[in-house]
Amino acid sequence: MLIRSVVLTPGTPAVDVQTVGGAVAEVHPASAATRPIEGDVLDGRGGALLPSFVDNHVHLTQWAASLTRIDVTGADSAVDLVDILARSNERHGTSILRAQGFRDALWPDTPHKDILQNALPGRRAAITSMDLHTLWLSPALLAELDIDHPTGVLRDIECMEGLNALDRLADVDDSDRDTLAATDELARRGVTGVTDFEYADNRAVWTRRCGGGTSAVDVQFAVWPEWLEHELIRGAATGDVIDDHSGVSLGPLKVMFDGSLNTRTACCHDPYPGGGSHGLLLETQEDLISLMRSASDGGIRPAIHAIGDRANSLVLDAFEVVGGGGRIEHAQQLRPADVARFAAYGVTASVQPQHAMSDREVADELWSGRASIAYPYMSLHRAGARLLFGSDAPVSPPSPLDAVADAVWRTDDDREPWQFAEALPLDVALAAACGGRSVIDVGSPADLVLLAEHPATLGNAELREVPVRATVRAGRRTFDAVGSS
Repeated sequence: MLIRSVVLTPGTPAVDVQTVGGAVAEVHPASAATRPIEGDVLDGRGGALLPSFVDNHVHLTQWAASLTRIDVTGADSAVDLVDILARSNERHGTSILRAQGFRDALWPDTPHKDILQNALPGRRAAITSMDLHTLWLSPALLAELDIDHPTGVLRDIECMEGLNALDRLADVDDSDRDTLAATDELARRGVTGVTDFEYADNRAVWTRRCGGGTSAVDVQFAVWPEWLEHELIRGAATGDVIDDHSGVSLGPLKVMFDGSLNTRTACCHDPYPGGGSHGLLLETQEDLISLMRSASDGGIRPAIHAIGDRANSLVLDAFEVVGGGGRIEHAQQLRPADVARFAAYGVTASVQPQHAMSDREVADELWSGRASIAYPYMSLHRAGARLLFGSDAPVSPPSPLDAVADAVWRTDDDREPWQFAEALPLDVALAAACGGRSVIDVGSPADLVLLAEHPATLGNAELREVPVRATVRAGRRTFDAVGSS
């Protein structure tokens, strides 16, 4: 492919970029006389060419499903949420009433299965929280899933198991079709690769999907502890490709070590306001180390979920013991002494800048006055840690440009920036959103995104809205709003 007349750096002359065999082969001054070495011609029209975006933390099946669910992000109480469901009930026939996006950390009341039963008698209903750590089920659906639960409000590991049980009720063909279609939407957003952290037997799921269709993005799927032994027996390692055609490969081991901020189960050194709870650890540190060591010895890199500062301290302790590096997913609250340990132990901070914006009020309420730093992106960068961005979709939309803007400006509305000392320089944020890549040169992968304007020329609001003109994955277009010249 020849990508004609694009700008790589603001204020520099336009260039032509040739790709061959999935890699950049030539970069030279723009010329109308240039002929493609291989493939077609994409007219960049003076737009900005960047390394493509990589979403390093998504739940693809859940995100695809969320696109058709009732949006309850605006609910400010359990009663208010149920009122929203009641108004939507008739439009959904007899199917399971699915809703998405509530956050109850600051609600004046408490979710409970009886509230659903009283408002929607006998109705099968499932409401997933914004952070995917709470699943609120009606009595009818609890009975169908054979779950005996006192409140119907499942949190953390119980939530993951409940979501998995719900997935087993779904039509597999519909789910696969919707998920593959969702990868087309990712391509429209400039994304060429993701790490899928769906809680499932992901090898089986993606092997089945590859037999019925093609993903528009490269997918690295996570292995959860339940399926780790199976992968180790196979001799599988992170990066092993299971389908060349679709670009699907084995990713990291995922371990949930603590809960989340909004459920007040993120494990912290200091107690939460009222009640004295410090949050929860979902594994013992001994079991965590055992899992990490087994995975690392087998060539599977660990990616450990840790949100609270105590959870992060303990996970870093585990990385110190096991060695070999890996990732911490989220790293939302850190003690200053732990920040430097990321680079020292080769641990990548896989973070979600959009969470900092959506969580700012809750963090101020629940984590204020502590010695730790919330969403400490600049601190991590200054200490030499490698940063990667993701969305945690459907927790946040998979919108890389929003993530970059949130990391740089630390506000997504008219309010003052939140903890602006932790804002990142634009070039650092872009590299984190592009899977660690920052330049396009000969030999680099031909995974590219063409924007109408370069981010360096745009403000906060403008960056979020800049059009994606084309997405190129391994030298082939996966999205095209330009057309061949």
